[in-house]
Amino acid sequence: MPGKKNIPPWRSGCPLNASVEMLGDRWSLLIIRDMMLRGFKTYKEFLDSYEGIATNILADRLRMLQAHGIVSTERDPSDARKRIYRLTPKGIDLAPVLTEMVLWAAAHEETGNQPLVQQMRTDKEKFLSAIRDRWAGTAAPRG
Repeated sequence: MPGKKNIPPWRSGCPLNASVEMLGDRWSLLIIRDMMLRGFKTYKEFLDSYEGIATNILADRLRMLQAHGIVSTERDPSDARKRIYRLTPKGIDLAPVLTEMVLWAAAHEETGNQPLVQQMRTDKEKFLSAIRDRWAGTAAPRG
C-alpha cells in the first residue's frame, strides 16, 4: 500500500485496534481537527494551536499521519523550504468519526465551542458536506 513504509504490523487484526494505532493519541486527532475545522495546512499553524504541541511531537505525528495515508505533503510554491499538509480522501473520511466524538463529549461533559456543537447537532450532514467541499479541490488523490 502506498504510504505504508516503516510502519510495524498491527498488534492484531481487529479494525478498532488498527484505528487506535493510527489515531490513538490526542495529538494526531487534534492535528486532523485543525485541518478539518480550521483549515490549517502549515507546520507553523499547527504549532500555534492553543493546545501547545511540542515541535518534536508535531513532526513525529505529521510523519505518522503521512505514513498512514491520512495526510499528504508538498512543497510550498512560495517557499520551497516549507511544506503544505493536506488531508487525503482517507483523512477526509474521518470527518464523521471526529464529529461523533465531539457530539459524544459535548453530551457528557462541559465543553467549549458550543456554536460548533450546535451546528453539528442541527444539521450534521450539512456540516460534514461543508468539510468535504472544503477539501474536495485540495485533497491528495486516493493512493
